[in-house]
Amino acid sequence: MDYEAIAAGLNQMVPFAAYVGAHVEEVGPGTARVTLPDGDERSNHVGSQHAGALFTAGEAASGGAFVGAFAERMGDITPLAEKAEISYLKIARGTITANATLQGDGEELLAELDQEGRVRFPVAVELTDAGGQVVCEMTVRWYVRKRG
Repeated sequence: MDYEAIAAGLNQMVPFAAYVGAHVEEVGPGTARVTLPDGDERSNHVGSQHAGALFTAGEAASGGAFVGAFAERMGDITPLAEKAEISYLKIARGTITANATLQGDGEELLAELDQEGRVRFPVAVELTDAGGQVVCEMTVRWYVRKRG
């Protein structure tokens, strides 16, 4: 699987994430890494990264992890982020990195998709600053169904 091409494709396919500045750096089987650069256009009233930009970076990372696990099936399915929860733990300053990990076994999730025609699963995301401090934790719950 060409995960570098998948990461590049995700950067093209999600214009809102690109607009905010979130950039998919890496995708793997059930994992993804997204960076959110520092910048005045993403700042809030206290001079840190805006909550909405942090959420966007985390959601983009969760989507990358999902796509990495389901890459061979993307033409047959419709994915939707069904629910998300985020905890803002510390002031987020500087470049932020969002690391996402699919919760569950990808093969088992694909088997459930084949059997049931749909599957739901969470993706955990940890957002850290340049010093490695966790500034946010996020869980995005995905709903995936077969087309047709």
